Formats: sequence, C-alpha cells, structure tokens
Amino acid sequence: MSFKNFKCVPKIIFGRGSFVQLDSVLAAERKTDDDFVVFLVDDVHRQRPLANRIPTHNGDQVIYVNVDDEPTTDQVDGLTEQVQTVSHKAPVSVVGIGGGSTLDLAKAVALMLNNAGGSAQYQGWDLINHAAIHHVGVPTVSGTGAEASRTAVLCGPVQKLGLNSDHTVFDQILLDSELIAGIPKQQWFYTGMDCYIHCIESLNGTFLNEFAKAYAEKAMLLCREVFIDDHADKDDKLMMASFMGGMSIAYSQVGACHAVSYGLGYVLGYHHGIGNCLAFNVLEDFYPEGVAEFRAMMNKHNIVLPTNICKDLPDQTIAKMVAVSKSMGPLWENVYGADWQNKVTDEMLTQLFRRI
Repeated sequence: MSFKNFKCVPKIIFGRGSFVQLDSVLAAERKTDDDFVVFLVDDVHRQRPLANRIPTHNGDQVIYVNVDDEPTTDQVDGLTEQVQTVSHKAPVSVVGIGGGSTLDLAKAVALMLNNAGGSAQYQGWDLINHAAIHHVGVPTVSGTGAEASRTAVLCGPVQKLGLNSDHTVFDQILLDSELIAGIPKQQWFYTGMDCYIHCIESLNGTFLNEFAKAYAEKAMLLCREVFIDDHADKDDKLMMASFMGGMSIAYSQVGACHAVSYGLGYVLGYHHGIGNCLAFNVLEDFYPEGVAEFRAMMNKHNIVLPTNICKDLPDQTIAKMVAVSKSMGPLWENVYGADWQNKVTDEMLTQLFRRI
C-alpha cells in the first residue's frame, strides 16, 4: 500500500495587520542589489489603499492582473514572457495578492519561469519537472483554499485543469483578515461557499481519512459560524476555514460539485465560486444535508442564484460540459470509488446540467 506524501505550505503568517511583514519575508530572498520581486496583484486593488502598501524596492515589477474571467494558460504564458523580457535574470520571488484566481496565476507563473514550454502541457497531475521560483500567497478573498493547495487551476485550449504538483505549493502564505474587508457580498458568499463545499465533498468522499476529516470538520464549523451565526470575528474565521478546507482536500479530494463546476467554468465562463454554487444547488442526491444547509445559508444572506441557464442550451454545448466533467477521474473516484466510470454516464451528467 502506498501512502500519500503530502507537501504543505512550509511557512505561514496569520493575524490582522500582518501584511506589514511581507517586506521582511521578501528581504530574506533578496541577496544582491539586482535581485527583484514580481508582484501579481488583482487589478481591483489598483485604485485601493492596498496598492500603496505593496513593499516594492527598486527593480521590482508590479503587474496588475485582470481576473474578470477564469485564468487561462495563455494568460500565464503571457505573464511569464512579460517577466522574462524585463530582466536577464529570474526574480527571487513571485507574490500573488488577490483572490483564488490571482493566487493560481502567481503559482503558475512561478512554475513556468523554471519550466520550459507553454503551461498547457503541464495541465494534469505531477507533470512539472523543476521546482518553482520562490512564491508567496497573500489572499484578499477567502474561500478557495488556493493558498493551501498544490494546484493552479487554468482554462487551457482543451480543458479546465490544474497544474497539480508538489512544486505548485506556496513557499510562504500571509493570512491577514483585514485584507478581506469590503468585498462585495455576492463575491464574499460565493467564494466562501467554495470552502463549505470543499468540506462537504471531503467528508462524503471515498478518499476520506482522519487527516482530511479533522481539517474538514473544523472548517465546516467555522463556515457555520460565518454564514449562519454571523460571528463578530467572521473574517478571521473565514480566512482560517479557507486554509483548513484547502488542507482537507489536499489529503483527500473534491467531488461531484467541482467536477460539474469545471464544465460550467470551461464552457460558459462562470467563475469558480458561483459555478460551484450553481452546481451544488442541483446535487441533493449526492449531498442531501449539505445542499439543504447551503440553501438555508443562501436564504439568510438573500442570495438568489441564476436559474435555467443550461435548460435550453444546444446539445453540443451540453456535450462539451459533459466531456469536461467526465474527464475529472480522481474527483469522481472520490464520489463513487474505483468503478466510477460505470456510474458517471453522459446521460446522468446531461440531466444534471439541464437542471442548472
């Protein structure tokens, strides 16, 4: 029997106001006068106070990235080339500041600076050949678990699939809950539900073990304190839940919701958070208690999901989504076990998508 040798983030700073320590973290990587850092920052922060707090030094690159759409392999390759054309040497660190999409871009660029070719060729599991540039994650939205995960999820020319590798994991993360204040309510909810769904899929999966269970159970309790109890410390709690939910799936796996959501995201362009919510809302046969509680959370926060978005789509569009979803073998194995291919049929997936 082979046990999973799981790599986790080696260095973590947690606490309100801890963003001020980013400069000292990066100072440890700066060895010579021409060493530089690349900051990939969600462009929503361009006109916000955080932009003036980024600890830049001479020679550093601050690149504002747009994540209105899901991150793509073309976007990663373009950013990588942009970094490489500015200097003859590689940066000493790549820092991602933003939500899950921005963090995934930072992870992917850090990888591609040390791995030849386009990023699409590394979509899959354990295809990365060389370690990434030192990279740091600073989430300003909580829920995706991207700060903890070993994947950078990208839409490529053929599929939506992550660069899944131990090399993808951040070298350092900085969790400052002050940075998530002021997020639009819908984004806050949809992204937070990504964390809640991570817990549901982990706890109900065939890959469940006590390691994953311990993280998922605690993250689930924190999600309830945030989205049901409206706790005074909900920002701290959601940031911790996001990390622990990511840790849970790192030693287990996500499930049916993420498999269906990947189809929605790749073909229709839905962002991961709302895509998960749209998918989860029709999965009561898979996760009855979780879906019921999810709907109660939606009601409490007056969240109304779009409906009938797939009902009248052309058959060929549905078929594309089915193909993407069906290609998520490890996710479906977590749902059904080793014989998942006998149960995940085109007909079953088509019926699910038509209900969304």
